[in-house]
Amino acid sequence: MRFSIFFLLPFFILSCKNQNSKDSTTETVVVEDTISIKDFRELKVLDSKYIDNSELWNTFNKALENFTDESYNALKPLILETNIPTLQKHISNGRLTYELLTKFYLYRIRKFDRENDLSLNSVISLNPNVIKEAIKADNTDFEVEPHPIYGMPILLKDNINISGMITTAGAVALQKNITEDAFVVKQLKNQGAIILGKANLSEWAYFFCGDCPSGYSAIGGQTLNPYGRRTIDTGGSSSGSGVAVAANFCVGAVGSETSGSILSPSSQNSVVGLKPTIGLLSRSGIVPISSTLDTSGPMTKNVTDNAILLDAMFGFDKKDSKSINAKWGNGYYYDNMPYDDSLIGKRFGVFKRLLEDSLYVQAISDLKTKGAIIVEVEEEKVDLPDFLRLLNLDMKKDLPIYLSSYGSNEVMVKSVKDVIDFNKKDSANIMPYGQKLFEGIVADNATNTEFQNIKNTLKTNGRSFFDNPINKHSLDGFLSINNYHAEFAAVAEYPAITVPMGYTEKGAPKGLTFISKPLFEKNLLYWAYIYEQVSKRRKMPKNYN
Repeated sequence: MRFSIFFLLPFFILSCKNQNSKDSTTETVVVEDTISIKDFRELKVLDSKYIDNSELWNTFNKALENFTDESYNALKPLILETNIPTLQKHISNGRLTYELLTKFYLYRIRKFDRENDLSLNSVISLNPNVIKEAIKADNTDFEVEPHPIYGMPILLKDNINISGMITTAGAVALQKNITEDAFVVKQLKNQGAIILGKANLSEWAYFFCGDCPSGYSAIGGQTLNPYGRRTIDTGGSSSGSGVAVAANFCVGAVGSETSGSILSPSSQNSVVGLKPTIGLLSRSGIVPISSTLDTSGPMTKNVTDNAILLDAMFGFDKKDSKSINAKWGNGYYYDNMPYDDSLIGKRFGVFKRLLEDSLYVQAISDLKTKGAIIVEVEEEKVDLPDFLRLLNLDMKKDLPIYLSSYGSNEVMVKSVKDVIDFNKKDSANIMPYGQKLFEGIVADNATNTEFQNIKNTLKTNGRSFFDNPINKHSLDGFLSINNYHAEFAAVAEYPAITVPMGYTEKGAPKGLTFISKPLFEKNLLYWAYIYEQVSKRRKMPKNYN
């Protein structure tokens, strides 16, 4: 059955297939502008069988009639790669409006995202009321200056609920899942953010098929990397969020992570991604993998915007058992960042094994110019036993809770087993790569005591991986690459942020990842900001300028 994205409209989480020791692009990669293009892996499906692109744009064509190529090209210098404070400045001085900003992003999505030689398949659906909401933002007067996120068009990973649109997690089984707003979406709306639409993702946040490419979902098709459409992995599971931000389809996007699902696609697409302390951002109304490890998080082109987006989302949610009642008010965004531009006295652990990476070595050198003290450390010899079982056992109980508490009554599946049975009805279209991980969830069982022991062991081991060198060397944080240490940070419940640090000889982006203790987000943003300013490594994907 085909249906239009239009009908889709009337944090959560990739548990990325973690790459502790290698980059996801170490398979055979060929730079896209060479004569012969070879996929880094076989793709069974490219374009969505469930999205009718022409029907989607019927919703917007009339409103975009007067937004021409001339309009678009005139706005490009004001908008492309521009951070939120600068966009707000353009709006306040009359050079730009929220309506024009929104139409600009819609125009780019229509121009680049689907059914053409540069298509990226990063957007699943669009908010049919987004232009009206932008016009309303332009016509609203304030006695007190609003939050910097006000009027900014934001994409949500399509496992995050929003009223008036369908939340699919990329799965056909959820194609009727019309819901109310997730808590983080309420927070964004309260601050005036405009929800542009939904981003594609690795189906069920990459905890579904077991051997499918990152960025694939039955609903959204195969998301492709703008730095190498068929040659560089997108990372996952927040694939569409990372790609859409990289291609300037939105101001920023919200992703979700269990273990690497924000860090991986952010690094792979040369954007900034923050995986916050678990509980800092609510998980209510987000399709889950693990209530133990899940979190949503901001994905943006720069650190300033990342701080602003985080600030607009955080808040205590009494319905989330791990929600942290942070006593501070607003304060993540750039106005509160230190201005001394110094890392003097800050001690960072660097992993000796990674010093063979020239980009990593250069990033360390950049930080040294700002006074950082670098301490080489060996990785702790600790295991993470039964990590997969933790995810299995959590999702087995957490998905039914989501479906009954936050899902639509129109959704017929009520459990992982129900989804498996549903998919078998049309396996070629619904699950071309199989559903191995879901089958593993159903097969796994444990007593409450055994399950608690698994969680305790993983958290203890994860924290010892970081805390032992922290205590031995008086470290402030660690420097990693991409999502190489995401699994340890996940079980330790430590936050991490990745920032573009350059590109390999084959054009694949890589990120420098800072990791520190719980609720050190301000520190992470500060360190990341200083590194970003001294390095300035992000470049736009060349075919999308």
